[in-house]
Amino acid sequence: MPQDSFGLELTTVSDEAVRAWDRAVTESLEHRLSASERVKEALDADPDCAMALVFRGAMMLMIGTNRVYGKVGDVLAHAKRVSKGTTRREQMHVSALEHWLAGETGRARNVWREIVAEWPGDLVALRMHHHASFWSGNREELLAGPLSAYEALGENAPGAGFVKGMLAFGYEESGDYAQAEKFGREAMAANENDLWSLHAVAHVLEMQCRHGEGRELLDYPFGTWDDRTPFKDHLWWHSALFALEQGDAPRVLELYDREVRIDENGFYLDVQNAASLLARLELVGIDVGDRWEELADLAVSRTGDHVMPFTDVHFMLALTGAGRLDAARNYLASLKTFAGAGGNDAAAVTGNVAVPLCEGLLAYAEDRFADAADILCAFDHDLSPLGASHAQRDIFQQLKIDAVTRAGRTEIARQLLEARHRQRPESTWAGQRLQRLPN
Repeated sequence: MPQDSFGLELTTVSDEAVRAWDRAVTESLEHRLSASERVKEALDADPDCAMALVFRGAMMLMIGTNRVYGKVGDVLAHAKRVSKGTTRREQMHVSALEHWLAGETGRARNVWREIVAEWPGDLVALRMHHHASFWSGNREELLAGPLSAYEALGENAPGAGFVKGMLAFGYEESGDYAQAEKFGREAMAANENDLWSLHAVAHVLEMQCRHGEGRELLDYPFGTWDDRTPFKDHLWWHSALFALEQGDAPRVLELYDREVRIDENGFYLDVQNAASLLARLELVGIDVGDRWEELADLAVSRTGDHVMPFTDVHFMLALTGAGRLDAARNYLASLKTFAGAGGNDAAAVTGNVAVPLCEGLLAYAEDRFADAADILCAFDHDLSPLGASHAQRDIFQQLKIDAVTRAGRTEIARQLLEARHRQRPESTWAGQRLQRLPN
């Protein structure tokens, strides 16, 4: 049986399919748009290549909309038919895809973890496990997965640089910034096209308030990553955060308009980037003009399309930011219906976290600041079930502090700001707000 470039058996009768598969895996890890074309090439060479079918289904699910479920179901059915004659590892991949399509992301993550434990060189399983851990807010697994793979593979294994990039991000989200930066920069040196490792280092600099270094790290010409997936726009979002902390509003707006702003596809990560950046701008008093409108239009069109709770709360940000409060109430009602129906992991998180958080955002938009403060403070610091990173979830901490301040709870606002300032003493946001509080 042929092996791929990572030394794993690949059930196929076509050497061309193996070559296309190898390119698909590498290009996917580099967030290249061409990865999907490579999967197509593998399937053109061997329509029954189970791993290529699984990867096609996974790529569609990573779009983050329920509109792909029918197509993924067809791909999964094909993969299940042909998987009977494949390796146990490949059959486990088919099982993970089935769990994922059913909304059982925790079970899918566990299968990927088992694959990585037995075949640490399976970077597709590792990446899927990393993705699922990230979007479920599971910091322990976000670190444990790549750490186990790295310890098993060592420095010189194929794809070791990609493993280091994921390990760097796991360390960063776990608060070990020294290890995160070490592995992240080593991964960047190994492969300048590894955007995830660049992203991991950007997170370290963000969390340590090293804003000047962050701007330098991401000082690339506009259009640099136009051959990459929408993940590239998240790097521009990070660049905008560094500029915002330095008070460079014109640069932030330029980054928004040229790179962060959503396109006609409305990819979920683009929605998150754009909505949170506009909210941050408004919190420091910057007029964002009519930029909320296109996000609000998209939110209205996606009412009922609930896949990722973290995206849903950003659609609520868009609707409230645009002042479309009736649409925001409709969106909230849709979330409650989805949560009430149950049946998958996202519905549970929606009911427990996204719905009350959106109720707080709606109260904030309706100038019911005391209600907003009560709701947002009830979360304390535990929004991790929504998934995403500390930096991404921070917008809701900022809105909480603003709601408390607007509700006239000056001493509580002072305590929150002083705690934030102790954690991030170089952050201008907390320092400036502390100075404005009445004595």
